Amino acid sequence: MTAELVQTPAPTYDCRQAFADELIALAAEDERVVAVCNDSVSSSNLVRFRELYPDRLINVGIAEQDLVGVAAGLANGGLLPFVSAAGPFLTGRATEQIKTDAAYNGLPMALCGQSPGMAYGELGPTHHSIEDLSWMRAIADLAVLVPADPAQTRAAVRWAAAHDGPVYLRVPRFKVPSVTPGEAPLETGRALQLTDGDDITVLAIGTMVSRALEAARELRADGIGVRVLNMTFVEPLDTNAVLRAARETRGIVTAEEATTTGGLGAAAASLVAQHHPVPMRILGVHREFAPTGSPAFLLEHFGLTAAGIAAAARDLLGNNDG
Repeated sequence: MTAELVQTPAPTYDCRQAFADELIALAAEDERVVAVCNDSVSSSNLVRFRELYPDRLINVGIAEQDLVGVAAGLANGGLLPFVSAAGPFLTGRATEQIKTDAAYNGLPMALCGQSPGMAYGELGPTHHSIEDLSWMRAIADLAVLVPADPAQTRAAVRWAAAHDGPVYLRVPRFKVPSVTPGEAPLETGRALQLTDGDDITVLAIGTMVSRALEAARELRADGIGVRVLNMTFVEPLDTNAVLRAARETRGIVTAEEATTTGGLGAAAASLVAQHHPVPMRILGVHREFAPTGSPAFLLEHFGLTAAGIAAAARDLLGNNDG
């Protein structure tokens, strides 16, 4: 399935609002749905949910380990909890509970990491959620899902509710353009191909997808064909799509608003190295504490921009030609 490349500037939308609206719609249909938060009603956009369903929102206060433990108890009792908290605190403080209470017991519950990546830019390294994909991907039987726009965010809420097990779901804070074509479905472990190209493949997730599309447009003007894949699922990874890219294009660039030690790039590189080695460039934060600054500054700093993705593709092709 191919979409038109995103034009600049494009209208942008709030995925947190899409998350909140879809959760409310889901709660209207299913009385098992409850929201569990850590004194984050406002930042999780759950104010309207609380107004409509005051008895179905549980606020445990700033206690993330309790947050996940309480939600696991609710899931074990037959409810369908959506746990909502800032990404760095949900994953950093409650990793043991996510592993043991949620994943080991296979409980159906959605762990919603709000404002992930470097969206809290000015609040510094304590609030950057760049390790979450590495941590969560390492936990067995935990799906890791990173929607790229509001349409995928709404679909991800529905997918998490129907999934028979725990899910870690990233919900972006800053606005992004729409990149999902038409009625493209959200399928378990399936990437969505957005552009065709035989020279380079870009594997992107979340906020990086729109930037990958911009890079593809820039490179196409130079006669370079770019296949952009919105991977969506870091776990389970679409291994078939990645290996097709390795076989059919000259190299792979990965882009994620996260550390590169264990997320999308690491997953793709491990797969490619074992089955069909090709040159790769892995874009993200390379095992360091991201500095304090605006999200725009931080993305520029780490080359997580359309220009940065295009430069990585050119560098890869240049080295191939040599």
